[in-house]
Amino acid sequence: MATQTVDILIVGGGPTGLGAASRLTQLKKDDWLLVDAFSEAGGLACTDLTSEGFLFDMGGHVIFSHYDYFDQLIEAAVGSGEEYWATHQRVSYVWMRNTWVPYPFQNNICSLPLDDQVACINGLIDAKVANAVAKNPPKDFDEWILRVMGEGIANIFMRPYNFKVWAVPTTKMQCTWLGERVATANVSKVVENVLRNKTESGWGPNAVFRFPQEGGTGAIWTKVADLLPKDKQKYNMKMISLNPKTKQATFLDGSVIQYNKLLSTIPLDITLTWLGRKDLADRLTFSSSHIVGLGLRGSSPHGDKCWMYYPECDCPFYRCTVFSHYAKKNAPPDDKELPTIRLGDLSLPVPDAGVAKKGPYWSLMFEISESKEFKPVNYDTIVEETIQGAINTNMITSTDEIVSVYYRRLEHGYPTPSLERDGVLSEALPWLRKQDIWSRGRFGSYKYEVANQDHSCMIGVEAVDNILFGTKEFTLQFPSLTNEGGSKNTDLVFAL
Repeated sequence: MATQTVDILIVGGGPTGLGAASRLTQLKKDDWLLVDAFSEAGGLACTDLTSEGFLFDMGGHVIFSHYDYFDQLIEAAVGSGEEYWATHQRVSYVWMRNTWVPYPFQNNICSLPLDDQVACINGLIDAKVANAVAKNPPKDFDEWILRVMGEGIANIFMRPYNFKVWAVPTTKMQCTWLGERVATANVSKVVENVLRNKTESGWGPNAVFRFPQEGGTGAIWTKVADLLPKDKQKYNMKMISLNPKTKQATFLDGSVIQYNKLLSTIPLDITLTWLGRKDLADRLTFSSSHIVGLGLRGSSPHGDKCWMYYPECDCPFYRCTVFSHYAKKNAPPDDKELPTIRLGDLSLPVPDAGVAKKGPYWSLMFEISESKEFKPVNYDTIVEETIQGAINTNMITSTDEIVSVYYRRLEHGYPTPSLERDGVLSEALPWLRKQDIWSRGRFGSYKYEVANQDHSCMIGVEAVDNILFGTKEFTLQFPSLTNEGGSKNTDLVFAL
């Protein structure tokens, strides 16, 4: 098989790879190629369609942006206005003590039982005093939680919830990644809210978000790919080895691509292992994700709820999204006839078993984390555990009609901001860069704090500018400034 030669090879057709390709196209560069192991663009931002017609994303993806370029790119691909985008006010809750506590939890402890309120307030007061006299920054995420929120909130919510999300203890995570990801607690405001029995829910950059009217999150990226030259994209191309000395990438089908510069979104731990640096790869930590989707007959009983959080042990999932709320076309049309495959309680008989009936329909999407060391998951039972957890947490009832069940496991789900991460990155990324390899993206550069879709896309854009012009990669190098105050970067614009 003949070896193909390109100046810039992009491996990965997710937001980072497509961001890079969009920038090369905008700059009218033509000696490049994008390859991806899957059959279409999207990467971890893809969307699956069940045989019954329900859409499910690979997690709780929504659109909110720190960049004009990103906004302009996705609107050029998808369209602009309410015909193409649904806009939602975030309505989120924490399920705890058999009730709904408005998100963010730490601002709304007035919704808790009295004893929990007392424990949280006492902890906050103690933390404020202790933090005022602390001489050193927190050594890990757990210490940050204690200093900012105190023992009460730590034990009731932050520790158990974050273990369910990350599948590692908070003592094994650093705290430099936090920024806009975790709401802090204003002691005076918390106490006032308790006394006034007042809730607050407007915190964070995703308080208002967008979602495509059809096709799920994956449709954004397949449409971005459609903007780009077809002859510069190859799918079903899985890279299996890399030789930085000869600058050759080898693929599962036996093909070889010779490159000058490589922008890879393959997980950094995999790349480092290929290149003989398992010593670095083994110091990176990630969790796997299990996505479970339920398609149900009837109308959603959850009103305007968007997504909910679950710190307690009555369910395996840490987050549930009312996915049909995001867009009507995330579920089949009401007149589609589908049989009921089971009820919420599997032991109950199905009325009219095998008979296809009309909707309406609604759907729920659940996320479960896994780590081999701290939080194993039984693949054979996780779907049933999730359905039972949905009943336990009042997301569905035992008699709800389930017409579709979806399940997918992602080996690389979350890049963990572990205690060792920054030390590895400070050595690994420059080492690869000296070999003309730019390892970038959610797992390519392992920085969760800049791993949303807008961040990931712009990391690809900025990597191209670095390759071509030596421009500083602002998002990768300065995550806290990128996210500071919710401000939007207007330096770059997209136009073909």
